[in-house]
This record gives sequence, C-alpha cells and structure tokens, in this order.
Amino acid sequence: MTDLSKLTIASARDSLRKGDFTAVELTEQYLGAIEAAGALNAFSTNTPEIARTQAAAADARIATGDAPDMCGIPLGIKDLFCTKGVQTQAASHILDGFKPEYESTITGQLFDAGAVMLGKLNMDEFAMGSSNETSFYGPVTSPWRRGNEDTKLTPGGSSGGSAAAVSADLCLGATGTDTGGSIRQPAAFTGIVGVKPTYGRCSRWGVVAFASSLDQAGPMVKTVRDSAIMLEAMAGHDAKDSTSADLAVPNFEAALTGDVRGKKIGIPKEYRLDGMPEEIEKLWAEGAEKLRDAGAEIVDITLPHTKYALPAYYVIAPAEASSNLSRYDGVKYGHRAKLNAGEGITEMYQRTRSEGFGDEVQRRVMIGAYVLSAGFYDAYYIRAQKVRTLIKQDFEKAFADGIDQILTPATPSAAFGLGEMADADPIRMYLNDVFTVTVNLAGLPGVSVPTGLDSSGLPLGLQLIGQPWNEADMLNTAFALEQASGFAAKPARWW
Repeated sequence: MTDLSKLTIASARDSLRKGDFTAVELTEQYLGAIEAAGALNAFSTNTPEIARTQAAAADARIATGDAPDMCGIPLGIKDLFCTKGVQTQAASHILDGFKPEYESTITGQLFDAGAVMLGKLNMDEFAMGSSNETSFYGPVTSPWRRGNEDTKLTPGGSSGGSAAAVSADLCLGATGTDTGGSIRQPAAFTGIVGVKPTYGRCSRWGVVAFASSLDQAGPMVKTVRDSAIMLEAMAGHDAKDSTSADLAVPNFEAALTGDVRGKKIGIPKEYRLDGMPEEIEKLWAEGAEKLRDAGAEIVDITLPHTKYALPAYYVIAPAEASSNLSRYDGVKYGHRAKLNAGEGITEMYQRTRSEGFGDEVQRRVMIGAYVLSAGFYDAYYIRAQKVRTLIKQDFEKAFADGIDQILTPATPSAAFGLGEMADADPIRMYLNDVFTVTVNLAGLPGVSVPTGLDSSGLPLGLQLIGQPWNEADMLNTAFALEQASGFAAKPARWW
C-alpha cells in the first residue's frame, strides 16, 4: 500500500468516498506510524482498539453514500478533552488514572461525524506552558531539526503533542486548545495550520479548564482547507456551556475561494517589537506583499494598548486558573497523597497538591491567588480587566474603520531547543505569547499559516486575526496567503 500518511483531510475524504482505500486501512497506517515515533513522545495514550472499531463503523457509513466530511478521518485528541472511559490527565500527576464517565461535546461531535480517535496527545500540564516541557509525561520533541544539528527542539505549547503529531504525519488532524496562543504558536513552530475560533464558537464543556474566559478549542491540521472542514465539525451551540454562542455554523470550506480583492488587511505598528529577528520582519513584509498582489489593500493601523496585553494576560489567566484548579484536592479522583498518623484533611490537601501539581502550575496558581487576594484585587485583577476592555476596543475600532483582517507574525522566533529556557526567568518563556494573547483577551478568531523557513530550515508562520464570528472570511484570506506562499516543507525523518 502507498504511504497514506501524506494525505490531507480533504484528499483522504475524497479518496475514501471513491473507494481508493478503506478507513480501516488508513487507520492502520497511522497506528503503525505512531508505534514507530516513540522518540517524539507526542502521544500520551494510544487507543488502537477504539480506533479500529471507529474505522470499521466509518467504512460501513461511507458505504451508504451519506457520510459527513470527517467520517473515517484519523485524529489525535489533546489530553485536555475528556474522553469517555479513556485516561484524561491534562498531562498532570494530580489526575493520575482519571477516566471520565462522559465525553466532551467537541469529541462527541467529531465521533458522531465518524472521526477516528488514534489516541490522546501530550501537552503542557493543564495547558500552562509554551514549550511542552511542563508535562508530567515528559516533553514532546519536535520532528523538525536545525540544519544538520541533533538538538532536540520544542514543538511549542501547550498543544505541542498535537502540533508534533500532525507535522510528523502521525494523524490527519488534531484537537488543540488556545488560552493565550497554545494552538497558533505550536502550529507556527511546526509548519502546520492552527485555528483559534471566536470565543464561544466551540463548546468548552468537557474540556479541562485553565482560564475559562480565555480558553477556546480549535483544529490543528496540514492545510487551511483541512482547518475549515474540521472546524465545522467541532463548532456549534451547546446548551451545556453557558458561554457557547447560539449561532449557525457556516460551511467554512465553501468560503475558500481565494478571492481577497478589495479586502482591507491591517498591519499594526505596535507588533514591530524591538529586537525582532530580521527573518520575522522580512516574512511579515513578504506576507503583506503577497496579499497586496492578490488584490487586498494593505493598511497601517494602530492598536495602542497592545503593549499592556502580556502583563494583563498574566494576571487574568493565573487568577482564573487558581480558581479552576482548586477543585483538584485528591478527595474524589486522581492522585491522593499518603498521610502520616495524626494528619488530617488539611495536610492531605496540601501534600496532594504539592505532589500533584508541577512547578509551572504551582507558580501560576500562586500568582493567581495573590492577585485575587484582599488588598491586591483592585490593584491587579480589576486593573487587568480594564486593560482587557481597552484592548478589545482597539480591535473594535479597527474593524469599524473597515479593516477585514489583521496580519501579524505568529511568534517572535522559530522553535528553540528543549531546555534552552529552563533556567531562564519565566518571563522569557512568557514572551513567546506576545503576538497571540491579544486575540484571546478580545475573544477574536485567529489563524497561524506557515509561510516560510528561517536560515536554519525551521518553519515560520504568520497570523491573521479576524472579525468576531467571521472565521469564514478569515480562513479565505488565510487560504489566499497559503496559496501565495506555497509552503510545502516537511521535517526530514530522524525518529
């Protein structure tokens, strides 16, 4: 059999319906690829029997001639999504052995559409990280290498397992979550497409919470067309999620005409940071020129409160995390610390959390508890929320002035080596989110599109920020950018 792992969701869908191969054959090819890619540590739990059962059911459904687009498509599921009867740990020791008795809304929708689950994907613990080094399962290694170096590189975070698996052809697509850039940054680091939808477009029910007002799930795939197909299957109103928008889900794939004539693309001056690598600056300028050549109008804009976004984010996100993670106490599920004679419930809570949470999670919980504490709530949390409102208003003004999408870099650099920032000030790591956090604070859709390579041969991506609820138009512009860039690079196989 030919190597089916090089397909896209769109091409696999079409070939399955033509009978070129079966979903079972496609699934077996991916199960074999996963087995041979242990060096990447992308999967935290393999589910081959579930995959084979789902694939056989997909074949039966396709044979009827009335199967959804995602039917028979092998996927990886980020370990943040609850999957019924399958270990869901959020890459944390504190959730050891937790097997939910329910399915997240998004995975339920994907499986109802006939998608196949190959397994659960590694990630930063509770989605807190930008390098996938905070995982209890150990770090994920990117399939990419710098030139001829053997240095192990980060795939980005927190959806690092998702990014590495898609980039290394271990699945056709993967679910990710994005709280401050955790879909778009790893997508840029690994040369794939990652979409963060408008807040409320995809249900958060059954997705382990980090920061509830910022979290949003989205697809991580090989092409913009694939992202449109998968996003449509993931999106939709959910009565179980009070933040889910009761809006019709458009046919995102049908919107991909590639015609951007007359579109106004904003270039925000505040994203030109001091010390930005020349390669990123050049990539950004070339991306704008490609869209101009395709008929779009390039407009310089200002988003004046951008410089306050990162500090505001790192007040709001830890505050919400400290509240959300207080439910993990070792009482009903997950890890429970052993007690010494005479110790009680307080000691059990303290030791369970000390043993169960990793360093980065503990750091953010402590920051969050601090900014919410009496005497500091007004000085930090309330002030950060006011800044968030100003950032949202910056975007609203730009869109009201006729801007259709905003083009920025996705990351301030290409992927860095595992361990290269381990001993650094944590703020250095947090700066990886500098181009992405504004989108979450404002609740907007964003997409990262691979558009070039740096001098070491590593992928670089550009980000498009869209108007709320207009993912279709944003993805069409991303499609035009993808076509103009012609990015086709793949990592050389070493694993």
